[in-house]
Amino acid sequence: MDNSKIGHHISRQFNTELEDIRNKVLEMGGLVERQLELAIQAFTTNDVETAELVIKQDKQVNDMEVEIDLECTQIIALRQPTAFDLRLLLTVIKIISELEIAGDHAERIAKMSIQLSDTEGRRDQYQEILHMADVVKEMLHGALDAFARMSVDGITVITGKDEKVDREYSSIVRQLITHMMEDPRNITRTLNVLWTVRALERIGDHACYLCEHLVFMVKGEAVRHLNQQELEEKMKG
Repeated sequence: MDNSKIGHHISRQFNTELEDIRNKVLEMGGLVERQLELAIQAFTTNDVETAELVIKQDKQVNDMEVEIDLECTQIIALRQPTAFDLRLLLTVIKIISELEIAGDHAERIAKMSIQLSDTEGRRDQYQEILHMADVVKEMLHGALDAFARMSVDGITVITGKDEKVDREYSSIVRQLITHMMEDPRNITRTLNVLWTVRALERIGDHACYLCEHLVFMVKGEAVRHLNQQELEEKMKG
């Protein structure tokens, strides 16, 4: 399936409205990706100015969610869409909610980076965090690309990466707990790092949720509570 699904209506205005919503979702997704990129940059470089930019961008993300949600609601009320059109609009409403939450987590990383900028501590775990962040960014970008293509091809590859993120998250948490046990003076700083890693892990989860919503949009099937193996089997069918 591709975006040719949009554009087969008698009403040219309806086609335009759907395409406009699709483009706004991609714009919002791009902004959240940028938030995440800058938040990680601020975290690793103690760049307070960049962190503050991420925090400011969160209002823009929130405003876009409200705007897109309102447009979808109005179209549903006025156009009374059915089949794929209705699934598209319902999916968009869910996707922008996931993106808004992902943006909140990016903002949280930025806030943690500001708190960490005034402290001294070990940075040897940052390499693992950066690797975990790279995987999360790949997941989010892949999910948004799938939405742009309106295709579920490769969806299970994206969701499959969540297991890797979870493993890396658990490994980093164990290291952080060890640091706190070695010296209680590390506790405050390490907790801030822990909240940062937790935010990254949650963004990975929301990237998976995006993929699950896309399956509903394209195939009309609910897969929200399936595990990875069940999802792979469902997608083969």
